Amino acid sequence: MTVPPSGRQYQVRSGGQVAVVTEVGATLRRYDVDGVAVLEGFDEDEMCTGGRGEPLLPWPNRIAGGRYSVDGRDLQLALTEPGKGNAIHGLTRWTNWSCTAQSAAEVVMEQTLHAQSGYPFVLALRIAYALDDAGLTVTTTARNAGAAAAPYGAGFHPYLCLGAPRIDTLLLRIPAQTRLELDDRSIPTGAQHPVAGTQDDFTGEREIGSTRLDTAFTDLLRDGDGLARVLLTDPSTGRGAALWLDEKLPYLMIFTGDGLEQPERRRTGLGVEPMTCAPDAFNNGRGLALLQPGEEHTCRWGITPR
Repeated sequence: MTVPPSGRQYQVRSGGQVAVVTEVGATLRRYDVDGVAVLEGFDEDEMCTGGRGEPLLPWPNRIAGGRYSVDGRDLQLALTEPGKGNAIHGLTRWTNWSCTAQSAAEVVMEQTLHAQSGYPFVLALRIAYALDDAGLTVTTTARNAGAAAAPYGAGFHPYLCLGAPRIDTLLLRIPAQTRLELDDRSIPTGAQHPVAGTQDDFTGEREIGSTRLDTAFTDLLRDGDGLARVLLTDPSTGRGAALWLDEKLPYLMIFTGDGLEQPERRRTGLGVEPMTCAPDAFNNGRGLALLQPGEEHTCRWGITPR
């Protein structure tokens, strides 16, 4: 008996919605609505590439040089992005998670992230994926289960696609007023720029076209319910999706996929990455949580088909 590269598969359903979450990484491998892929995921017999559907814990994006300090202690993480000399996307992407509860429309994945070289802290992590009439909701909770204060951030890496072969003809709205300036290692320089009047301005829905994005946005515009919503629409079919994020997620990374290692996967899905903190937050502190022993942090995001 062979084992899928991403381990056990946990499927949930509600009406015409189907989602599949994997044992490895607690990854959202698939989300379809009425037989159409809303997310570009990967097949059961494939290994995840490009971070598709992965939670990014206990930090999203990059830590420059993998180096940071906590309480005067200098720490060094493995350089998991060797080309740029960074530590990228946390520590749980390739580890096994346990399914601790499952019903027809919800699956709960949990893991204890134990202390290790470069991150000598202990976190109890829980992610619940739930479907209902409004779509998909993802609720992530981290509790500091150790004895020392722990730096923490969360991010998520879904690629929206709406069943379209390429993203160029899709219409996009990003509810962000500013972007962070990044250097050639994708690390924030400290500068922040308004998007108004630039190629990064998607505050009004417009076609993606040839625009290339690997861009960190913030100053999110929120609706009356406190949620910010990224809207993606396929004008050829009328299909659409709103990826929403709560106030615990004040940053967005938008990635058009031009730099993916697999040429056939470039610009076939739009990476829309909710983040609780900025890139390199372990150093710049933007949005970083320092969880005290016993303290919890919860954030929510989801997708509403349109």
